[in-house]
Order: sequence, then C-alpha cells, then structure tokens
Amino acid sequence: MSDALVTDSVARALSVESLERVSRDEPTWLKERRSHAWSVYEATPMPTTKLEEWRYTDLSKKLDLETLSLSEAETAPDDPSAWPARLRATMDEDHAASGHIVFIDGHVVHADLDSDLASQGVVLKSLHEAVDSHAELVQEHLATEALPPEEGKFASLNAALWVDGIFLFVPKGVQLELPIRVTRWLSEAGTAYMSRVLIVAENHSQVSYVDEVVSNDFTTQMFTSTAAEVIAKDGAQVQFVSVQRLGRGSFYHSVQRTLANRDATLDTLNVGLGASVTRVDLNAKLLGPGATSDMLGLYFGDGSQHFDFNTSQDHTVPNTSSDLLYKGALDGASRSVFRGIIRVHEGAQRTDAYQTNRNLLLSNDARADSLPNLEIEADDVKCSHGATVGELDADAKFYLMSRGLDRVQAERLVVLGFLGEVLARLPLGGVGEKVTRVIEEKLAQHV
Repeated sequence: MSDALVTDSVARALSVESLERVSRDEPTWLKERRSHAWSVYEATPMPTTKLEEWRYTDLSKKLDLETLSLSEAETAPDDPSAWPARLRATMDEDHAASGHIVFIDGHVVHADLDSDLASQGVVLKSLHEAVDSHAELVQEHLATEALPPEEGKFASLNAALWVDGIFLFVPKGVQLELPIRVTRWLSEAGTAYMSRVLIVAENHSQVSYVDEVVSNDFTTQMFTSTAAEVIAKDGAQVQFVSVQRLGRGSFYHSVQRTLANRDATLDTLNVGLGASVTRVDLNAKLLGPGATSDMLGLYFGDGSQHFDFNTSQDHTVPNTSSDLLYKGALDGASRSVFRGIIRVHEGAQRTDAYQTNRNLLLSNDARADSLPNLEIEADDVKCSHGATVGELDADAKFYLMSRGLDRVQAERLVVLGFLGEVLARLPLGGVGEKVTRVIEEKLAQHV
C-alpha cells in the first residue's frame, strides 16, 4: 500500500465529521485547539519505514486505519455489577489507593477520591469535566508545552479527536501516600479509541499514578491511542506507571511526555504484555537544575507480538540526571525494537545520564533490535549507553536443575529474575505481583 493511499484512507475513516462530533458543545478555545491539531494532522505524512524512528514498524502492514472509526458506545453506568467480569477481576487484584478512575470503551464511568485529599485541593476526574470545572489549568497545559500536535502524526490525531481523558491535579505540598489507580476496558473491534491523560503536580507535591488497560482478544483490529502529559513542578515527586494487557488483534499506541522542573523527580514505568502491536513514544525533559528521571520498561512477547519503544532523554540545563532501563523477554516469533537517545543540550554541564536495553530470547524465531544513541553538546558530562541480546543463561539453568528443579521451573526462575530488576526499582503495591502472574502464565506456554 502506498503512503498516499494510507493517508487518504485515514481521512475517510477518521474525518472532519469525527472532529465536529467530538468537539460539539465544547468551549471555543478547545474547539480551536482541536481544529489546529486536525490541520497539523492532515499536513503531516503518515510515518513510513524510510524514517529512522519507524524503520522496524511498517504501518502499512501493521495498522489498517481505513477500517476503523470512533467508538459509538454510550457511557456505561457507574455500577460495578454492570461492568465486565474481567474488568472487575482486574480491579480486585489491586491494592489500596487514594482514588480510582474506571474507563469503559473510551468513557470515564467512575471516579472516586479520598475525601481528605479532595479537601486539600486534589482533583481527579474526567478530562471533559475538568474542561469546565478547571478550565484555566486545562487550557494552560493541555496539548501545549508537553505534547503539542506538532509532535507527529499520531500526536496531532489524538489532540484533534480525543473523546475523553483523565485530569489529575495535586496542589503545592500535598503528598499522596497511596497511588491513583486507573483501569481501562476496551471491547469494540474495528474501533479507534482516543484518550488523554493530564497530570499536574505542583511544587513539592507527591503522587503515584498507575494506569492499566485490559481487553479480550479481537477478531478484527482495534486501535487505541493514549497521549499522556505529566508535569512535575519544582521539587515534586511523580511516578507514572502504564500497564498494557490488551488482547490480540489490538494496536496500542502511547505518546508520553514528562516535564521535570527544578529538583523534581519524575519516574516512569511502561509494562508491555498484551496487544498484537505496541508502540510507545516516550520523551523525558529535564528542565530545571536538580531534576531527575528514572525511565523503566518491561515487556514479554510471545506468538507474533511486536513491541516498539522509542525513547528520548532531553537534558536542557546543568545538573540533571536520568537513568533508563528497559528489559524484555521474547518467545515464539515475537519481536522487539528499542530505539533510545540521550540528548545533552548545549550548556547542560554536569549531566549524568544512562541508557540500557537488555533482551532475552527464549526462541530461535524471536528477534530483538536495539539502537541506543547519544547526542552530547556539553563537555562536562557522565553519559553511557548499552544494549544486549542473549539467550537463557545455561549455567544458571544447570545450577537450578542440579538443585532439584525441572527445566520449566528453572527457566521460569531465570526469566523472572532477569525481568524482576525492573519491577524492584519501582515497587508499587500490587503492580509487581500482577505483572509477575501474567508473565508466569506466558511462560507456562513456553515449550
């Protein structure tokens, strides 16, 4: 399929009529912002494998947008007894939380927040509601500094057509001891879901946010696009976690932008376990002296799953640090692509930045491509990058089997030990246990 055909088909499937539908009854500023995003989208070519950032993910073969349209689903009731059983089971596995959001087929159907936190000014609600109730904050930050539509084809599409989203605001000095937990359920085949997340943590606040998406398998393709803008003001501490457990037949795309200001800590964890195709575009900007960011990723593929992680660490001022660690295990004919870059801007002296990608192949048909890079325009820095692709450690397996474990048990322990390093660095209650269980289920299929 030619590039022109891909672009034309998208215009038919997700058209200006879709834009008019989602912007109905919205304030003028948001309609104008959506319209601008749509103009950028139409003027931006569809990415092809000729672009370095998309060299190993051929959209003409992976994503059939011409068959997709926005969801027509009505908002589900705020009644757990009416929610899908798997959604309820997913939430039952979670530990305690400061608040919850439930997303069903593109709409926020439930939001709750600890009353004490609400009295301190914390806000957790549907982004659509926040457009009215917190217009000034949303207008200042939505699709502006962190993730403007000019960031790319999919960023502009999301900015134009997002249907609903999540707004989380933490006032100055307020600290949430328990995480905010978001659970999403998607069920409509042949649908394109567009959503946004906007998190603003004011000076010296603290918050952890865990966002999990689940579904059953799809007989025809489903596409979901999430855009996350995470802003940590001076001295704030923010943890952003995304757990992707979609069924086969889905294409998962996430664009994430994090802004860490002076002395802020902004850590991210991306877990990829499901979907047929996963693409994550993550950029961390260190904007103030003392800013730091740990960027963690974990993925386990089997069958013909395809994971593509495109990351960048931008050090724009002196005295900032970042450390990226992405680790994956691949079985069957699954494939991973990691492309990362550390950019040290001119004048950003005393930058301390690291980037590591490690892959474990469990099958002769699995494949991992790793492309770490550095761009350094300062001379007083500590920067390094590295990548490995290897098979199961035969010595470790032999040792465990010599202690009485069978081959399957030994391989399970080696894989979990390999991946466990990532989870250990961001130990949020319930996340590690849930991810470990899903990995064990996948390992049970390994022969």
